[in-house]
This record gives sequence, C-alpha cells and structure tokens, in this order.
Amino acid sequence: MLIREYQESDLAALRAIHTAQGFDYALPDLRNPLFLTKLVLTDDVASPLVGAQHAAPLRQPPRGKGYSVEGRSQNTEVTAPPGKTIGAAFLRLTAEAYLLLDPRAGTPRERWQWLLALHAAAERDAWQRGLEDVHAWLPPPTAKKFGKRIARLGWLRDDAWTPYCKRLDISHLAPPERNL
Repeated sequence: MLIREYQESDLAALRAIHTAQGFDYALPDLRNPLFLTKLVLTDDVASPLVGAQHAAPLRQPPRGKGYSVEGRSQNTEVTAPPGKTIGAAFLRLTAEAYLLLDPRAGTPRERWQWLLALHAAAERDAWQRGLEDVHAWLPPPTAKKFGKRIARLGWLRDDAWTPYCKRLDISHLAPPERNL
C-alpha cells in the first residue's frame, strides 16, 4: 500500500471511483487551491514509500522526498507508481462562522441592522479570500428563532447530510520525544 500526494494523472481513476460510489454530487475540482490535502492510496506493495503527511504529519520534508513506512528518510523521489488507485482523501478549506453581538446594546431593530452590516462585510471578506462556503452551528434554542432569520440571508439548513467533526489531537500524531 502506498499513500502519496495526488497528481493530475490520478484524475481518471478517481473519477471512476467517485462514479462507482454513487454519490449525488459532482467530483470537486481538485485544482482548486482550497484543497489543502490531496492524498491518494494505491495498492502498490513493491514500494516502501509512504507520503510524508502519512508517515510524519508534523515534520514534513521538502516536497518530493519519500518516507518509508517506519518514517526513516529515503532519498527517493515520489512519482506516480504503477499501482492501482484504490482511494483518496481530500481536505478542503472552509470556514466556521461565529457572531458576537451584544444583546444589551440598541433595540432589536438596530441589532438586526448591525447583524446585516457584519454579515455583508464578512461575506465579502470570505469571498475575497477565496472561500466558497461558510458554516454555522447554532445551539438548538438559538436555532429555532435565529435560524429563520439567517435563512432569509441565504443560509441553508442542511439536514440532508449528517455533520461529523474530527478534533485534531497532535499528541498522538507527533513522534515521541527521545531523551538523549
């Protein structure tokens, strides 16, 4: 098994895998710079190389250098291997929205106007930075009333997909410190 960085030559195989999965969405454009992580899994067993992000996620080498399964550096360039592509993982940058608005200031109408101004400015700023979407998670008591208000601003309640969150804990990713 080999995990390596995505290359354009992987696209046809990944399109076929995407089609076989039967998801009701288009394969995203992997040229989009918002895809920060693009890893491909192949069934290549002849190569001892594993992509740098997989073997040593916190201590990445210069691009193009391979790493063995044990994490020892190899001076071998990583190129698209002849193995069959069997999977991929992609991470696309997105944003989580937080709104802080003093509930004691102004009237409800003024607070709504302030929210509209903040909303428009934040939307413009996110778009100028290249973001394609923003997500907000509302506590259930807030969602009942406030959810209706932000829906009027174009926010969609997405109950079609179940969200999951992975909190990253670097303590298990980093190699243990060695006392010399």
